[in-house]
Amino acid sequence: MGPRFRNGTESDLISVFVVDDVAELRELIRFGIEEDPDFEVIGEAGDGRSAIDGVAELKPHAVLLDLSMPDMDGLEAIPEIRRIDPEVAIIVLSGFSVDRMGKPARKRGADGYIEKGTPLSELREATRRAVNQRRNNTAPANSV
Repeated sequence: MGPRFRNGTESDLISVFVVDDVAELRELIRFGIEEDPDFEVIGEAGDGRSAIDGVAELKPHAVLLDLSMPDMDGLEAIPEIRRIDPEVAIIVLSGFSVDRMGKPARKRGADGYIEKGTPLSELREATRRAVNQRRNNTAPANSV
């Protein structure tokens, strides 16, 4: 995948698009992700339809995607995001347990699954791992 061009400029930062219907949670995720200077949150959305539009426009390296949202949920959005951008790493960030929703999310095309409440350092590492796997064109690991 390599660096992506944003606004005509090549960037080595890992660009992230955050999708959750709770604005306050999106803000907390943004602060937590951007604690690491290797990451930049370049966009946000509150539902799956807006996420698809945002990913198509901004071309992030990674999408952090909630499952339970109005209008279009994350499970419905995953294959559409994958269709418009096969290179983007999709990491589900959900309140549902991995035992309950991890397999359906991966089956639809998610690269990783993180339960809400997981330390932000683990979220950043899972995102970095998924992006690197996409960059190296390797299949996502079965880790959470």
